[in-house]
Amino acid sequence: MTDAFIYDAVRSPRGKGRPDGALHELTSVALSAKILDAIRLRNGLEGHAVEDVIWGNVTQVGEQGGCLARSAVLASGLDQSIPGLAINRFCASGMEAVNLAANQVKGGAGQAYIAGGVEMMGRVAMGSDGAAIAVDPGLAMKTYFVPQGISADIIATEYGFTREMADALAVESQERAAAAWADNRFANSVVPILDQNGLTILDRDEYMRPGTDMATLAALRPAFKDMGESMPGFDKIALMKYPHLERINHIHHAGNSSGIVDGAAAVLIGNAEFGAAHGLKPRARIRATAKIGTDPTIMLTGPVPVTEKILRDAGMAIGDIDLFEVNEAFASVVLRFQQAFDVDPALVNVNGGSIALGHPLGATGAIIIGTLLDELERSGKSVGLATLCIASGMGAATIIERM
Repeated sequence: MTDAFIYDAVRSPRGKGRPDGALHELTSVALSAKILDAIRLRNGLEGHAVEDVIWGNVTQVGEQGGCLARSAVLASGLDQSIPGLAINRFCASGMEAVNLAANQVKGGAGQAYIAGGVEMMGRVAMGSDGAAIAVDPGLAMKTYFVPQGISADIIATEYGFTREMADALAVESQERAAAAWADNRFANSVVPILDQNGLTILDRDEYMRPGTDMATLAALRPAFKDMGESMPGFDKIALMKYPHLERINHIHHAGNSSGIVDGAAAVLIGNAEFGAAHGLKPRARIRATAKIGTDPTIMLTGPVPVTEKILRDAGMAIGDIDLFEVNEAFASVVLRFQQAFDVDPALVNVNGGSIALGHPLGATGAIIIGTLLDELERSGKSVGLATLCIASGMGAATIIERM
């Protein structure tokens, strides 16, 4: 089996996912095309340079419906001979696109792929696809469905995380993100988004709140308390599933949960022959990929078992990993990961995460792989692991090794 290498990784800045957000006037196809063009131009890709474009996206309705990947190829400057594949593994869609591409390369099904994803959360509302896991009564009742915010609060209750612990992690995410931008650490990956006249629409992550402190967060109301305790009363469903819990401790709010944003990201993956043919030097080797299913009610614990699986499959131990990117869907997700593996927090999300920067669902998995690669290069470290929790109870992970 051949090696799969990362040759490049780019992303858009993350724009506020609402009508006054800088990227709001761009469609999902338009933003995707700009990112595809960036990776095409940066690497001199002409003709049928890659086997396929694999593009993750979660809410696949409206402008994000159909085969968005193919639409993005046709809207970009990529050759029309390159097809497109749209995939959905909820929040890990962008990572799954990368992992699928890497395993296609490893298996000999083409020399190179562009993989990544997009989510325009300000234009296509989360949940507007009417997902069966949430709206089909038979399935929802069978799985004891609760919204993700309730799941995050269940994790906090089950594993003993307080609101103060969650808020401290959120403050640190904001401080790290601000420091990373001040130090220009995202410069190699972030592509400024320009309008048709060449004027800059957005060149910096827009969601950050660098002045956030513990007092600011303490003033925020728990976001999921009412839906848990009152209408529609999801806490009762949770307690039916987990009767050993006396009550659900609602610790999450807008300040310690991931931000709703617009964004896109792409990763160029290929074998050694592809790099030689195009005069490109590989930046990292994809050592291992993994995915797993988990309890669909608590839902967001996937990073722990999928990390156990990927390390086992790769014959590695947690101590072999130099840096971690654990998506900050909610503070309790990262707290649980650190608790489970006794990982030094200084090695996790060193440049901030989705609490500070936002979580454009279908793009985030590709974004954190690129962020991990950049930080490995900046710090001179060797091996990194990226992982995400996933709606309905799944986890995904990728291990990369800097070249």
